[in-house]
Amino acid sequence: MTTTDAPPAPPRPRRRPGDRIFAGSATGAGILILVVLAGVAAFLVSEAWPAVVAPAEDIPGGDGLTAYIAPLVFGTLLAAVIALLVATPLAVAIALYITYYAPPRLATLMGYVMDLLAAIPSIVYGFWGIAALAPALVPFYGWAEEHLGFLPFFAGPASVTGRTMLTAGLVLAIMILPIISAISREVFGQAPALHREAALALGATRWEMIRMAVLPYGRSGVIGGAMLGLGRALGETLAVALVLSGSGGITVNLIGQSNPSTIAANVALKFPESTGIEVNALIASGLALFVITFAVNMFARWIVNRRADFSGAN
Repeated sequence: MTTTDAPPAPPRPRRRPGDRIFAGSATGAGILILVVLAGVAAFLVSEAWPAVVAPAEDIPGGDGLTAYIAPLVFGTLLAAVIALLVATPLAVAIALYITYYAPPRLATLMGYVMDLLAAIPSIVYGFWGIAALAPALVPFYGWAEEHLGFLPFFAGPASVTGRTMLTAGLVLAIMILPIISAISREVFGQAPALHREAALALGATRWEMIRMAVLPYGRSGVIGGAMLGLGRALGETLAVALVLSGSGGITVNLIGQSNPSTIAANVALKFPESTGIEVNALIASGLALFVITFAVNMFARWIVNRRADFSGAN
């Protein structure tokens, strides 16, 4: 009986020094990000803990930490959701027009303009919102109170300055529009050419081709871009601080004179004058914003991963 020896394993390729350096650098960068993130979380928890264990009467407002943070969390989420609801459909429409409808020269120009919008500082958006957008919306707020006052969103009394939650949401929508549009453009442009050409060859109109071949392919990218825009809206500070006239309290009235503030704007406005437990309470609200932003990004990653198996060859 003869036995056949197994063929020797091929020698492992020798890694070049450049490959080892690049792999080590990439690994180190990834570990560094995790260390920084853990350090930020540890700092927020340690600095917020005195406010967590402090008596309710020591917290600003005198009603406890939960009552202090809850309106800020509500205002942050409300402004971000308004921005997302306004910006996402508009950004998708702009991306589709630039990718599949606009002439090449116009598409290039519009792409540059949309990218430049992302480079405008937030303070400029804030000045534009308070000096131009807010006064321009005052007549609409009066009309909405008169004709749509039966809805809680337009119950009034309408603000005479225009510095309302709806104005802040619209400013945030303009700010996150280039982020969502840029990502959507890239995703729509990578839709499989075979699918698009097959749909057109079968007699589909351009819109039917987009609906059947482009939108399903780019859905995860649009969701990912929207979540990135949502993260930007959640953490925006200066623009909201300038535009929004925050006075505390939880309300869904979008055009009234009393509006809940956001966490970032509240920290920016009150931190310089705060001392002692007030600083800890502000850091506790920052910890809440950190958790919300982290949860939003994790949710976006989960949504994108659900459709990661989609391929143009499927």
